[in-house]
Amino acid sequence: MSTITSPQEKKKLSLQKDRRNMYGESPHASRKNIKRGKQNQHQEERRASNQALALIDSQCSEEQMIGSEIAAITTAKIHRLNGFRKAPDRPLGDFIERQQHRRLRTGMHKASPTEEHEAGVPQEL
Repeated sequence: MSTITSPQEKKKLSLQKDRRNMYGESPHASRKNIKRGKQNQHQEERRASNQALALIDSQCSEEQMIGSEIAAITTAKIHRLNGFRKAPDRPLGDFIERQQHRRLRTGMHKASPTEEHEAGVPQEL
């Protein structure tokens, strides 16, 4: 049985839990860019470790080889830790609030009569 008791509570939970993309791109682009970001991160890790391992020559001593191997592992790990991270979408309530403020700012939407009255704006008859 559902724990939601009223439509008002259902709406409140919806505004808190539902999410919207505020980055400004379509959801299809977001999904593709997530894959692309992960792919670029893995490529960067491989490139960093290969650069560190490229310093090994046939004349290098064993200590130098071990040192460059450790350097390759640490640079790959640093790139992994500082790499791509998904950013969560914003709650629906924040999205709607921001959208209403933008509409008021640009003049697309008149303020509600209660907001006009509180702001001291004379009502038109």
